[in-house]
Amino acid sequence: MTDLAPSETQQLTLLFEKQKKRSIVLRSEPLKERKRRLKKFAEYLLTQREAIAEAVFADFKKPKSESDLSELYPVLTEIRHTIAHLHEWAAPQKIDSSLTYLGTRSQVRLEPKGVCLIIAPWNFPVNLSLGPLVSCLAAGNTAIIKPSEMTPHTARALAAMVNTFFEEDRVAVVEGDQHVAEQLLALPFDHIFFTGSPAVGKLIMKAAAENLSSVTLELGGKSPVVLDASADIEDAAKRIAFGKFLNNGQTCIAPDYVLIEEPVQEKFIQALKNEIVKIFGQDGTVNEQTPHYGRIVNRKHFDRINRMVSDAITHGAKIELSGEMNSHTNFIPPTIMSQVSPDSQIMQEEIFGPILPVVSFKTIDQAIDFINDRPKPLALYIFSGQKKNKEKILTETSAGSVCVNDCVLQFTHPGLPFGGVNNSGIGKAHGRYGFLSFSNEKPVLKQKNGFAIFYLLHPSYFKFRKQLIDLMVRWF
Repeated sequence: MTDLAPSETQQLTLLFEKQKKRSIVLRSEPLKERKRRLKKFAEYLLTQREAIAEAVFADFKKPKSESDLSELYPVLTEIRHTIAHLHEWAAPQKIDSSLTYLGTRSQVRLEPKGVCLIIAPWNFPVNLSLGPLVSCLAAGNTAIIKPSEMTPHTARALAAMVNTFFEEDRVAVVEGDQHVAEQLLALPFDHIFFTGSPAVGKLIMKAAAENLSSVTLELGGKSPVVLDASADIEDAAKRIAFGKFLNNGQTCIAPDYVLIEEPVQEKFIQALKNEIVKIFGQDGTVNEQTPHYGRIVNRKHFDRINRMVSDAITHGAKIELSGEMNSHTNFIPPTIMSQVSPDSQIMQEEIFGPILPVVSFKTIDQAIDFINDRPKPLALYIFSGQKKNKEKILTETSAGSVCVNDCVLQFTHPGLPFGGVNNSGIGKAHGRYGFLSFSNEKPVLKQKNGFAIFYLLHPSYFKFRKQLIDLMVRWF
């Protein structure tokens, strides 16, 4: 590990200590003050709408409408939902007592964890920085945000917005590369919220273990689509095209590959090609002139995706739709592939780009086995008109989230938990579930003064007390 200069390391430690002191004060902050601040923050973000869109465009060439839809709107929805329900979520939960605890009163209180670290990814740099921050602040914590250095324009914009709106000892943005992240991870944070790849997630978890910091890991994986012959093919093609090519495919819950029943494979591929040309095309083709389509974040990832495509072709894949790539602008057009070998790199690693492999199956059991032979995905998509097939897939597979007859909408629903399972993540985010992730569930038992039934269970264990304990063991 390469250390920062001592002065920089000391600055991070000093920032952490400032937030630690503030976090203790915030334990007694009224809920109405948290709600007021979140409301003001939402109002402030709306004034920064153009600045956010410009920064994101500079990093991705992402259209402004897509930036509004995928970066800003989810954060505003999270804030509004949280304000509406915060008193309900934070209220102490009364716990009923059995006869054994006669005379006591019990409850679970939610308290702030303390100082939190949010390590955000590059693919949705605003959404995945500020979304977790909403839950963090709602729970009464302080936060240090580490945005990705791979989206420098957005990282700078985030730092400017946060520094303008928040005091440093409540929320701060720390820019830098992986060495800055390593220095931050060495500090004893009370909770770490990380969004990124499973490989890096393992490193985060190891670092957190040194300080026994709790973690929420939003990871990724290969999210499959299962499409059977009973599905509405034209409608499925529209929804899959949106979910796959949003943000140029650089979405952790993007459909990674399609498992399709053999009789409708050709029909689906043609419908998908038609839809892609319809929404992204110019004069019947998809090229760089389209104003509705983003770019790969940098040359490194452009080359990675290009290698995947070449490897798939070497393994016998057939290109059903593609176009001209441009390494100078990191442009990769929407690409559909069929006859893809399970042994090819594109079927072994998360694609994180606008390439969609299509793999056929004969029976639903084959599709289920294909999914279960691989690590559990962050998302699973089912397109079917048959209830028995939908229920069979839901019951016999495991995934962080499932969306039936649509794509990616489960992420935007503020009332649903979002997160992975095993390889695709640990812990949940959004709404009440995000609030709980940043809270400690503290049990409180209150015993009355004077005689209590538990006096009868204290030593010495003479005959009556032995009989009473025996009765408890058997019946209570």
